[in-house]
Amino acid sequence: MQNTAHLLMIEPVNFGFNAETAVNNSFQVATAENIQQQALIEFNDFVLLLRENKVDVTVIKDTEDPHTPDSIFPNNWISFHKDGTVFIYPMYASNRRKEKKKHIIEMIWSTFHITNIIDLSHYEKQHQFLEGTGSMVLDRENRIAYACISPRTNMVVLNEYCRINNYSACTFTAKDINGIDIYHTNVLMCIADKFAVICLDSITNDSEKKRISDCIIETGKEIIDISLHQLNSFAGNMLQVRNADNELLLVMSTQAYQSLTKSQVNQLSKYNMLIHANLETIESAGGGSARCMIAEIFNKKL
Repeated sequence: MQNTAHLLMIEPVNFGFNAETAVNNSFQVATAENIQQQALIEFNDFVLLLRENKVDVTVIKDTEDPHTPDSIFPNNWISFHKDGTVFIYPMYASNRRKEKKKHIIEMIWSTFHITNIIDLSHYEKQHQFLEGTGSMVLDRENRIAYACISPRTNMVVLNEYCRINNYSACTFTAKDINGIDIYHTNVLMCIADKFAVICLDSITNDSEKKRISDCIIETGKEIIDISLHQLNSFAGNMLQVRNADNELLLVMSTQAYQSLTKSQVNQLSKYNMLIHANLETIESAGGGSARCMIAEIFNKKL
């Protein structure tokens, strides 16, 4: 199944601009230091929006120590799979490696069925990284991992992930509106059950662009192309989820939603209801948006 009704979100306690990740995340903008309060308001409103739409959200509060300014983006270091497996990923920034906190895994373990934990963190010693479903946008039904190769997405680790899971990798390179390499695949594309949102203009190599397009079309999905300006507004950072009534929802930020054309809204609305939350502070200082804040849980509940 491509989507799930169970989500993990980490409540921030020390959210802030992370200089270690800003070196290759062009979406981050340095802001005033004391932005935790506003980020927490945005976080809580986002959780409320999901729950009002009958989506099951497990919220785990971060800890003061060790200091982890990007803990609000858990999908980069952990992923959950329907066979009961949990993957832990190698992270580029040393302070983001501290997000792999024992209390988070223990709480998930007490609520969901976990059969196996595969920890790829040892690749950090070799300076090889794969930041979860930030680095990979997964077509779970067709077992394809779309991946934009970058300093945070290493081909060696990607191939290891695909080998373990019997996935095929569909790789490419991409640049943002300023010609800067894009740091995570999930800022330029979203794979849903019957469609794919993607910024094809960000893929500058024509043969790579054709290969990605062909791969999406061959899986029977409609391509909904977004512009570089829309990518810059996090319109690629969407996630399709299900609620308790088995209804499909497409989750995004308000900035992303407002960047869409009427035609794109109509295209997307054919497949699912669109919901959005104001994440302005989190997007600006953190360089990530709605999808980055969600780790999907496909494991069965106990």
